[in-house]
Amino acid sequence: MFYAAIAPLLPTYEADLGLSKTSAGILSASYPAGTLLASLPAGWLAGRFGAKRTMMGGLALLTGSSVAFGFAGDIVALDAARFVQGLGGACSWAGGLAWLIGTAPGDRRGELIGGAMGAAVFGIMLGPVLGSAASEIGPEPVFAGVAVAAALLLVAAATTPAGARGARSSWAQLGAAARRPQLRLAVWIFMLPALFSGTFGVLAPLRLDDLGAGAVTIGAMFLVAASIEMVLNPVLGRVSDRRGRMPPIRAGLAGATVMAILLPIPAVVAVLFAAGVVAVTMLALIWAPAGALLSDASEASGLDQGFAFGLMNLAWAGGQVVGGAAGGGLADLTTDAVPYALLAAVCAATLLAVRAYAPQLGHGAVPRAR
Repeated sequence: MFYAAIAPLLPTYEADLGLSKTSAGILSASYPAGTLLASLPAGWLAGRFGAKRTMMGGLALLTGSSVAFGFAGDIVALDAARFVQGLGGACSWAGGLAWLIGTAPGDRRGELIGGAMGAAVFGIMLGPVLGSAASEIGPEPVFAGVAVAAALLLVAAATTPAGARGARSSWAQLGAAARRPQLRLAVWIFMLPALFSGTFGVLAPLRLDDLGAGAVTIGAMFLVAASIEMVLNPVLGRVSDRRGRMPPIRAGLAGATVMAILLPIPAVVAVLFAAGVVAVTMLALIWAPAGALLSDASEASGLDQGFAFGLMNLAWAGGQVVGGAAGGGLADLTTDAVPYALLAAVCAATLLAVRAYAPQLGHGAVPRAR
């Protein structure tokens, strides 16, 4: 939710603080930059000190930094607050998912990861609503109120049993696992929709604003898209458990390629609104199966689930940072069509690579490392 709240606020900050597309991209990317820095350390913390403790520490960071974001008055303070939010998000995500998978039956992994992603998307769905409210009535009361809700969630987590501790992986084991091509491919497949959504999350709100849409309309586009994604994630996770991880991933890559070509074209708010919803839906076909694939590949490579979701954080944050900052910067230097064309090329190349290189990943986990 805190990550996605920035989208409807970007035009406001652009006008009030005189931000360029590059500065707006950096602000958007500050959260995933914090997540990128903390991703693997958060995975290590989840294995070393427990998933529940790691998740609670991350939630505490998210709560405090979100209050700071609400009261920040300049771009440096806003960037810093979102960066710390990202640190907290890395710990919350790695700890929370490791906690979940530690109690999950193996044959329902995709379904449960999809359910967790559906819950995360519900937060993403609320984020633009939160940002729109902050744009209308001010960020201070809105973010302070949400921080109170986050603090109550922290109390609830503290009273929930932690569950059994699993095996711990070392940094040396992570280094050895990173040399396995199956794991690297799984990380890349999870990173690609993050790269796409990072670019889209900067360019689409600014383009809608240029076409005359207000913060409420921008928030509504993300709300509709996230509603569809929230419903699809657990369904697609279940499909990936039964039919293999790759079929929905291939469909999503094909659809994302087409939408990346089409997104720069609309010059009417309603058409761009619809195209944005379809593009996010195509990415939704990838997220849950790719998360389950990464969990499978990590386990097969001898890693605990803390590191598995640390790698997931790394992939998500890396994609968001490059997509948000580099995508916005490239659009500043050229046009929106150029970063979208690069995304189309990357999605198409990945689809070809997946078809040629990874048929063995199509039906569940990869072979376990020996």
